[in-house]
Amino acid sequence: MDGNLLPIIVGIIGIAIGFIIAKIIEKSKGKNLLNSTRKEASSIIKEAKIDAEAIKKDKILQAKEKFIELKSEHEKVVLSREKKISDVEKRIRDRESQVASEVDKNKKLNRSVEQKEEGYNLKLDFLEKKENELEVMHKRHVDMLEQISGLSADEAKKELVTSLKDEAKTEAMAFIQTSVEEAKLTAEQEARKVVLGTIQRVGVEQAVENCVSVFNLESDDVKGRIIGREGRNIRAIEAATGVEIIVDDTPDAIILSCFDPIRREIARLSLHKLVTDGRIHPARIEEVVSKTEKQITQEIIEVGKRTVIDLGIHGLHPELIKAVGRMKYRSSYGQNLLQHSREVANLCGIMAAEMGLNSKVAKRAGLLHDIGKVPDAESELPHALLGMQWAEKYGEKPDVCNAIGAHHDEIEMKSLISPIVQVCDAISGARPGARRQVLDSYIQRLKDLEDIAFGFTGVQKAYAIQAGRELRVMVESTKVNDAKAAELSFSISQKIQNDMTYPGQVKVTVIRETRAVNVAK
Repeated sequence: MDGNLLPIIVGIIGIAIGFIIAKIIEKSKGKNLLNSTRKEASSIIKEAKIDAEAIKKDKILQAKEKFIELKSEHEKVVLSREKKISDVEKRIRDRESQVASEVDKNKKLNRSVEQKEEGYNLKLDFLEKKENELEVMHKRHVDMLEQISGLSADEAKKELVTSLKDEAKTEAMAFIQTSVEEAKLTAEQEARKVVLGTIQRVGVEQAVENCVSVFNLESDDVKGRIIGREGRNIRAIEAATGVEIIVDDTPDAIILSCFDPIRREIARLSLHKLVTDGRIHPARIEEVVSKTEKQITQEIIEVGKRTVIDLGIHGLHPELIKAVGRMKYRSSYGQNLLQHSREVANLCGIMAAEMGLNSKVAKRAGLLHDIGKVPDAESELPHALLGMQWAEKYGEKPDVCNAIGAHHDEIEMKSLISPIVQVCDAISGARPGARRQVLDSYIQRLKDLEDIAFGFTGVQKAYAIQAGRELRVMVESTKVNDAKAAELSFSISQKIQNDMTYPGQVKVTVIRETRAVNVAK
């Protein structure tokens, strides 16, 4: 037993001794590592101190350089300010010197003005004295003339004024006629102005529109189908077209009433299709009206295209072409607006060519002059100004726009194309048969023409002929001589021009007849 324990004890003692030796060795190694670590730390600290000193020196140098730079910039700013201040001071000194020189000049001028004023005062005193002397001498001469002639000064003035007035009027008439004849014969430019000034007139702006259309039926039985059960068909037609349908006792006809001629035409064509087809009910009505609207729109565009092609007008905006097509369904004084515009365009082209102007521009302005009468929506502007706005919007030339806006004198005319369009518009509307007038207004206008003639002394008879385009005046030969007849014709024409409003022109013819009568017994 004791023999077995001994090796174990020896082993334990060996292990303990080895452990102690290992600890001693480890402790010596730790001391060495600590010493080496301390050395490394001290070397790192030394290096850090060296680097810190270097960085410190570098930052100090940078700070010094920045300070020097800021100082130089500050010196530059100070120098520039000083320079500006010196420049301002110099300008102030220059202005002071200028002001001083101006003050000296003003003083000299004041002295010269005072001297001139004294001289003028002396002259005024002298003139007043002379004027007083002249008045005294004039009174003496007037008294002497009154004693010699036996007339007072007022009576002599009246007789002199009366004689001079008659003589001046006769000479003025002769001078006017001579001047006009010379202008026609010698100056082409003056002749243009005389022609334009003579025939230029302003037409009546208010248009009498035809607001109803009559739709004929094969029989009165169709009226019931158009009205429909409890009026549903007629209400659907009115709602779809915006046209009032009047069904009364008129045999085989109904009346379509609307201020818009295009809507009336749509309603008329739609009714024609419905009656021909025989199927009349609200759904069918809406379908037919929609198709008819598209058909009319396409027809309007086609009419506009054909019109501009016929007139040789190129480059017109599509919206203006559509406006030209819409004129087919508009009338003015009973005259179709499209036909009127075509006629005006042709007249403008002819007149412009005769006068040496651009006939294409004139024809273009003539065609477009009334496009303001066919607006898409209601407008408070006159049709001439509205048409001018459209033309400007769609890129027309300034001459064309001015001619459209000025053809009723709403704006000032700026080219010779403008009066040509105005004149041709009046010619187209004034020619016989072009427009219808109310009978009463037509008769009243003729009566007014004759009454103007009867208002002059010596007129025996007066007749308005050629639908009011000519006024023939018969005068008494004993009261009106040949010179007075020419003067009377001119005076009557001026009176008509100033007192009446009419399209076109009125020719005034004064007829003086001398008769010698004897009786044989």
